[in-house]
Amino acid sequence: MKDLPRNFRHIRLELAREAGHPEGDRKHGYDIVAPLTADGHIDAETWHVHRNVCRVRRFRPGENDRIGRLMHGPGGRWYFDYDQGVDTDNETGFHFAEERFFPGEYVSLREDDGEMHTFQVMSIEGV
Repeated sequence: MKDLPRNFRHIRLELAREAGHPEGDRKHGYDIVAPLTADGHIDAETWHVHRNVCRVRRFRPGENDRIGRLMHGPGGRWYFDYDQGVDTDNETGFHFAEERFFPGEYVSLREDDGEMHTFQVMSIEGV
């Protein structure tokens, strides 16, 4: 990964407080490798050139990790694709195009259970 542009980051998301998880859940989240702009948005232009290395790892208690790709679809939609060619396993970022990825910020994802869940950006590190 040493040949990637300098704006590639490892982004750590963890489940934020919600019903059933009043303290959030550090064991439920995502590790994302993606390029970010200086103002914390996903860099669509750099993603387009290097999309083959834009990855996601979903982790949850009691489940095997899922490894997938960060994808950019029609209308600026960002989603996680775990099985190429199968749309039913995709998880969609809610307004990811507008969201800012900085530690302490919150983002929402529609997970494979069909429910929207809020995640906190826990860390951003260089790749």
